[in-house]
Amino acid sequence: MSIQRLETKQRMSRVVIHNDTIYLCGQVAKDATQGMAEQTKTMLEKVDELLIQAGSDREHMLSATVYVRDMKDFAAMNEVWDAWVPDGHAPARACVEARMARPELLVEISVVAAVKKAS
Repeated sequence: MSIQRLETKQRMSRVVIHNDTIYLCGQVAKDATQGMAEQTKTMLEKVDELLIQAGSDREHMLSATVYVRDMKDFAAMNEVWDAWVPDGHAPARACVEARMARPELLVEISVVAAVKKAS
């Protein structure tokens, strides 16, 4: 039972891998000055990068928890999300309204995925 931690700092690791399961810490937009659609897009790009780094991809996501600052932006976030998730590979997902760590952040996501097995 090994635990692998990637990009570990004092407070958290960006990625933890345990028993072929990948846990990503909360990801936010690359540029928090943008609107909901652009924040969601760049946030999901970071998820892609981390999943690849950990040996997985979006087709192997198991669950996602999405936090939005204001539910009025729910539809805009979902439009980007729906285009990003591969058909037939939607993870279990929750979406909640939450106060963010910084007021300019509109969306954050936490993802759990399976390690992609070599075929």
